[in-house]
Amino acid sequence: MLGFITDDRVFELITLTAMVGWLALFLSPIAPRIINAFAGTIAVGLLAVTYAALLIALIANGPEGLSAMDFASLDGVTALFATKEAVLVGWAHFLAFDLFVGAWEARTARREGIPFVFVLPCMALTFLAGPFGFLLFLVLRGRYAIGRPPQAALPAGD
Repeated sequence: MLGFITDDRVFELITLTAMVGWLALFLSPIAPRIINAFAGTIAVGLLAVTYAALLIALIANGPEGLSAMDFASLDGVTALFATKEAVLVGWAHFLAFDLFVGAWEARTARREGIPFVFVLPCMALTFLAGPFGFLLFLVLRGRYAIGRPPQAALPAGD
């Protein structure tokens, strides 16, 4: 799709980037700032840039009608993912957003004093089933917020 690299190679590279990002997040208590900079910014940024390039290439070179992007019906969405190239774009989207959410969970838990051992299952589920892991994290976060006085604003850098 990108011309200079095969779709299969792009798939391998973005999957590897996401896996390294997730592994880093699971090890984030070791060096939280460095790991967050990598997983939450660099890896997610690389995935986002790749996604944008793939999406632009798909729209520019895609099958007739792809530019309409019919999100109004299940048949329309199914048609959007009817090609290998479109599935690759969707995969890049999935990897980027789930890693972004996982990094946010790790940062938020650290900032709010939630023990990392309780965050790990949330992050694992976010890795495997995005919104379900995010929901579990929100429940965990809510459980820790109950009875705790409101915190003063913390610096955004952590």
